[in-house]
Amino acid sequence: MSFTHLPPAFADALRARGYEALTPVQNEVTQEQADGRDLLVSAQTGSGKTVAFGLAMAGDLLADGALPPPALPLSLVIAPTRELALQVAKELSWLYAAAGGRIATCVGGMDASRERRALNHGAHIVVGTPGRLKDHLERGALDLSALRVAVLDEADEMLDMGFREDLETLLDGSPSERRTLLFSATLPRPIVQLAKAYQRDALRISTVGEDRGHGDIAYRAVAVAPADIEHAVINLLRFYEAETAILFCATRDNVRHLHASLVERGFGAVALSGEHSQNERNHALQALRDRRARVCVATDVAARGIDLPTLSLVIHVELPRDAEVLQHRSGRTGRAGKKGTAVLIVPYPRRRRVEGMLRGARIAAEWMPVPSPEAIRAQDRERLLAQLLQPVEIDEEDQAIARDLVAQRTPEELAGMLVRAHRGTMPAPEELIDRDSSPADRERGHRPGFDDVAWFRMNIGRRQNADPRWILPLICRRGHVTKTEVGAIRIGAGETQFAIPNAIASRFMNAVAKTADASGEDESGVRIELLQGAPEPQQRRGPPQQRHSARPTHGGHRGRR
Repeated sequence: MSFTHLPPAFADALRARGYEALTPVQNEVTQEQADGRDLLVSAQTGSGKTVAFGLAMAGDLLADGALPPPALPLSLVIAPTRELALQVAKELSWLYAAAGGRIATCVGGMDASRERRALNHGAHIVVGTPGRLKDHLERGALDLSALRVAVLDEADEMLDMGFREDLETLLDGSPSERRTLLFSATLPRPIVQLAKAYQRDALRISTVGEDRGHGDIAYRAVAVAPADIEHAVINLLRFYEAETAILFCATRDNVRHLHASLVERGFGAVALSGEHSQNERNHALQALRDRRARVCVATDVAARGIDLPTLSLVIHVELPRDAEVLQHRSGRTGRAGKKGTAVLIVPYPRRRRVEGMLRGARIAAEWMPVPSPEAIRAQDRERLLAQLLQPVEIDEEDQAIARDLVAQRTPEELAGMLVRAHRGTMPAPEELIDRDSSPADRERGHRPGFDDVAWFRMNIGRRQNADPRWILPLICRRGHVTKTEVGAIRIGAGETQFAIPNAIASRFMNAVAKTADASGEDESGVRIELLQGAPEPQQRRGPPQQRHSARPTHGGHRGRR
């Protein structure tokens, strides 16, 4: 494709970089109607936004097709995180190299005195994070009086992170006649308000299609018992064997716990959360880039701005609070034309909520079962065969060892040893707690060994989407019993009754009491109490299929294939 509508230096830079065509957002911001205007751009992460605003502001920085000598900054680019700011500076460096552009960075965690020296020597473009830029402005090191363009990259994330005051200080400290380019994956009300306050007659551009999930990301969802979430993570990682994967948790405590569990099982994993220093973050990201680690466990805030070219799998271990967070998390993959997969792990009780969120976001997610150990082993077989059958160059020393081995073992024995060695590097998949217990099995009546039982009830039933697949693990967890020690489970409209052998009923109740608050409920509001007297005879009698037909049709059941 010809880039004749672009200044020659930038057209040459794009061709040298391997560009054959502009991305949709790059094409939109370089059209005639966008020339010289403020822009309010809604575009997904990974859609080429950095090059887009680099091209959009070129006309304001160039004079007669060239940049003036570096002096006071002509353009200010503000990004939410250190990683994203450095990535933006790197992209703008090659884009502006032929034009002689000088770019300075001002980000937290770096040497501030070195940044001040760079500013004193002059720069065409300054890229930084809100807090560090504000600090330089207030200390007099950053002079914005000559600014022609201000760019807010991932503005929605900056507002989410509490940077509104810093952004306003920076914009108020620059000339009112400057252009303001505001880029955001979404346009919630705070972004629209910010645009009204600091933009004039802004041209709104949206390259976010009807499919908000991003065309290069395949969405999957798995419904599991709450107690099976960690096992589901293990099996998903083993099934996909992504070159790089990121797992999202809600809190730093959960990041710490999951990271420790993965390392214990043999995964090369790093952690990113608010408790990690900038130096620890740098080491973690470098380990992912060097392939010394393949899995990153992170909180939402800690993962913002991360750009890992090999990232192909995102797992939402804990559900995002809304569709916007889902987009931000998932947008770490499926970038620059590469394909990615985002998997939501959904506890059975929350399936309907997640289905509603996906519908509202117009994201088509495929519901699938958690990969079983058998499915994982089948995948391992295919990957292993493909890997071992790849042509390789063997040096003389290796050939000598191979001849010695062939002299002492049969080819079949050697191949078996090689396969075993490869398998030994792979963490073992997990058996899910409720995998061998179908809903019909749990809705059974009398079983041998359950002649003398105590009946208990809990305050959830069909109206709360009660389902044996998540109720059984809940009973086991609250009462410190195994699934073989739980008898019949009978789900009513507003409550569920279940049987525990009398021999362990007292121990069961004591354990339940320790996991409940003063009202008798656990953290999710479930209360378990002893049922005085056995259930009515008609509840216990009748063919199993009749009892089964009274069960709720839970979303998790519909999604099984």
